[in-house]
Amino acid sequence: MNKNQQQKKEQKQEEKVKQKFNTITEQKIPKSNLIGDCIKAFVVGGLICDIGQFFNNFYMNIGYGKQDAGTLASITLIFIGALLTGIGIYDKIGDFAGAGSVVPITGFANSVVAPAIEFKKEGFVFGVGAKMFTIAGPVLVYGIGSSVIVGIIYYFITI
Repeated sequence: MNKNQQQKKEQKQEEKVKQKFNTITEQKIPKSNLIGDCIKAFVVGGLICDIGQFFNNFYMNIGYGKQDAGTLASITLIFIGALLTGIGIYDKIGDFAGAGSVVPITGFANSVVAPAIEFKKEGFVFGVGAKMFTIAGPVLVYGIGSSVIVGIIYYFITI
């Protein structure tokens, strides 16, 4: 058998392996119910926002101004998201709701707390502290960076 025939034989074997892999993969991947998933995400995300609005109204009713009430409601939602992550409930909500649990501010709290909990055995500095900023770091960098850029643009527009 010459070199060219050997290469063709190897290519055919490789194609068979790829085809078999694709067949097995298609059989094992769970089928998604797109409409149902969207409805669950919408309902859970909306419920989280309703809870936030409840806290906002509560803080305004006990005497805080609109801006302070919004800040306190955000802090409360972050605390609730972190607490639910710590006791293992937020992951179950995420499994059920998908993106509906990720988009609100509670999803950010979950994404900061979850790695910290996972790596707590590595210590407070290299485990909890370092892994907490794995997610929070880029968010803060891009958030602050984009706010500086928008501020500069706003400054030059208003001159």
